[in-house]
Amino acid sequence: MPRVLCLTLYAALAATPVLADGTLATSGGVMSVTVVARGLQEPWAIGFLPGGAFLVTERDGALKLFSAPGSDAILVDGLPEVEADGQGGLLDLLVPADFATSREIWLSYSDPRPSGAVTALGKGVLSEDGTRLDGFTQVFAIPEGTSGGRHFGSRIVEAADGTIFLTVGDRGTGPDGMQAQDPGRGEGKVIHLLRDGQPATSLPGALPGVFSLGHRNPQGAALDLAGRLLVSEHGAQGGDELNLVQQGRNYGWPVITYGVNYDDQPIGEGNAKAGMEQPLHYWDPSIAPSGLVVYSGRLIPDWRGDILFGSLNSDFLGRLDPDTPAATGFAEERLSSPETIRVRDVVEAPDGSIWFLSVGNEAAYRLAPSAE
Repeated sequence: MPRVLCLTLYAALAATPVLADGTLATSGGVMSVTVVARGLQEPWAIGFLPGGAFLVTERDGALKLFSAPGSDAILVDGLPEVEADGQGGLLDLLVPADFATSREIWLSYSDPRPSGAVTALGKGVLSEDGTRLDGFTQVFAIPEGTSGGRHFGSRIVEAADGTIFLTVGDRGTGPDGMQAQDPGRGEGKVIHLLRDGQPATSLPGALPGVFSLGHRNPQGAALDLAGRLLVSEHGAQGGDELNLVQQGRNYGWPVITYGVNYDDQPIGEGNAKAGMEQPLHYWDPSIAPSGLVVYSGRLIPDWRGDILFGSLNSDFLGRLDPDTPAATGFAEERLSSPETIRVRDVVEAPDGSIWFLSVGNEAAYRLAPSAE
């Protein structure tokens, strides 16, 4: 008999992760949860190729190609050198809309420098046999290196016009570090680029490409159904945020936040200030959000336009309903099961199913209505 688990208000911790197919009771109906890839080593991002194949990045520097769910992994060569330290390494991937003709794969990663690693972005051409990235080229990197292995970001999103957004963390400089507020620096920013790496946005006095500032550690990003950019980011204690990111706006870190420092001391000037944006939603206590997708409703009509995300510290797959307000922003549903251990990425597959990566289980899963 299949296991049936119910949605909970708080994440349920699984003492022993179980890699077995099961079912999950949700507001959208009973869902099946199926393993699509096992044996992953700290998986970070997942992307789909035409014909049913998919790619997974691993933080230590590996890119793996799977020809189909359950297939053996093909290790892709031709990747950049990464500094796999702390939160750094090989991070997000993007399969652009024109992949069928360009065969480009975009990667974000921590690039080693003498002064410390930087968040970088590059692209290469996937060979026809899927075994290598040819001609990998770095198209953007934060100019100044920072020591330590914290807060690289980073997610890559392709806008409807083909330009590229890259989220960059503040590199863990703490509440007293104002790099995220300095428009001339790249830390704590959303960067906006053309496909050749040239800036798509130029703000007065800002590093070319800076689109928005005042971000702490954005590890989720997606377009909503209207094509607007949403970003989820780690705060300090009680300061995780979901933001609607707009050109030239300041999202506050570390001047304003709903969180406090890890010694319980206040950060900055409170939770509001003129000229700084408020989040659409915030989490208190923190959940360490990672991965973000706005769902099309293809297989689960009741979830159309809803925001799906993972939690790295509370072991659940979450759903925010923008149509239902709540004290912290939007009404939230938390789906917990033995599969949802440290959810790093959440994506929608071409068929409308929801796939997510579990760092704790070293696996990728597919969630879909059980009666599809």
